[in-house]
Amino acid sequence: MNNTKVWFITGAARGMGADIARAVLAAGDAVVATGRDPNRVAEAFDRSDNLLPLKLDVTSRADAEAAVRAAVAKFGRIDVLVNNAASFYAGYFEELTPEETERQLAVSLIGPMNVTRAVLPVMRQQHGGHIISISSSAGLAAGFDFVSAYAASKFGVEGWMESLRAEIAPFGINTTIVNPGFFRTELLTDQSTRYAEPSIHDYEDRRKMQLEFWHGQNGKQSGDPAKLTATPRSRSSPIMRS
Repeated sequence: MNNTKVWFITGAARGMGADIARAVLAAGDAVVATGRDPNRVAEAFDRSDNLLPLKLDVTSRADAEAAVRAAVAKFGRIDVLVNNAASFYAGYFEELTPEETERQLAVSLIGPMNVTRAVLPVMRQQHGGHIISISSSAGLAAGFDFVSAYAASKFGVEGWMESLRAEIAPFGINTTIVNPGFFRTELLTDQSTRYAEPSIHDYEDRRKMQLEFWHGQNGKQSGDPAKLTATPRSRSSPIMRS
């Protein structure tokens, strides 16, 4: 592999994950591109010896462990992990079911933990690596209507990553948290967003306004993911915190 780095990217079939993967491949590095549907992941990219598409549902520890084994078998190492896979369960907390809240946490908080837990033994053995977790401005700023479950998952990512940084720094493993604002990442598409079913009359007027806002934002967010992913080796962006 010479000086080629190996990037392991979750949620790489579309959106920001696919954009990051394409930028990494263009820079000459290798990519393990993962997603729940490996065929869809493979279809998102041109065929390349530096690309390994794999099945990975981040809520499955078994999937995470199997994907890491396959990555090491193919490339011999993992230098950079990008925890990008996420979902968005939008709605007032009372109207979100317990199952929906648990699913939000499972995908956006426990999922990155599952994958990181599988990757860490590899990086410790290498005496080096870099773990990047895509968080959100919702993980920094409190008080937004309609995003209580999503914010809880992202605040969790912030606390977990900050503590993890101190734990793994002695092994030469670096960490970075990325806090995008409104980027056109496909998070608001039907494939990624689920809205709570209306169930409480007291929220009706405000719910209508929220739904109009969120539906109207899809594809019109001000942030351009191409600018974020144009220089994947750089950590100079103000939305990245190491």
